[in-house]
Amino acid sequence: MDLGIDGKVAVVVAGSRGLGFATAQALAAEGARLVVSARGEDALASAASSLRASGVEVVTVVADSADPDVPARLVSTAVEQFGGLDIVVANAGGPPPGRSLEVTETQLDAALNLNLRSSIRLIQSSVPVLRQRGWGRICCITSYSVVQPVPSLALSNTARVGLWAWAKTAAQDLASDRSGITLNLACPGPHATDRMRELGGSEVMGDPADFGKIVAFLCSQPAAFVNGAAVVVDGGATLAL
Repeated sequence: MDLGIDGKVAVVVAGSRGLGFATAQALAAEGARLVVSARGEDALASAASSLRASGVEVVTVVADSADPDVPARLVSTAVEQFGGLDIVVANAGGPPPGRSLEVTETQLDAALNLNLRSSIRLIQSSVPVLRQRGWGRICCITSYSVVQPVPSLALSNTARVGLWAWAKTAAQDLASDRSGITLNLACPGPHATDRMRELGGSEVMGDPADFGKIVAFLCSQPAAFVNGAAVVVDGGATLAL
């Protein structure tokens, strides 16, 4: 299937490892030009080298997505380097484990900033540029916990559901003004990433490469009528029919 995004410009946040990198790989395979950000300079350089091997243009930005100034910088980088922006993949590493009655206000503030506010900032910064194109795809990588909370991940549960609620509302706003922009969530369950290994893994885990291709589809031309959806990719762990 031709996803219709050859030559499109994509920003992928936290794209040096895990599901973010898998998404960048899937977009690169479709010919998208990439702005990829991550906190770790060495890991980002390695990821960029791998992505460029597929023949696409890649610009890197070493940045912490929790920094309020980073979203606008990513958007301006895309415009300066490639002349515009078409695809936005909001992503961030998960907060530490914790039980609901034990989390502190400091931990909660950090989780909300990283896994809720950072995505909102990026989307708000991106939409004016996407509107100039009359076409845009936004996908937030969240978690299957938006369907069913994970008991030991209270911080993640709280922030991810907050993003789900905001994104549902924003998707309606985008649809109502006929902007040509869609906004969807990709909600992974356990996948074979470093994050999952740190959390103890799971008996059955998905392939990050497969997940990346799902995000690429949500960012494609054929997905023009998919908007406001939370696509759960968890192998049936939540049975979210």
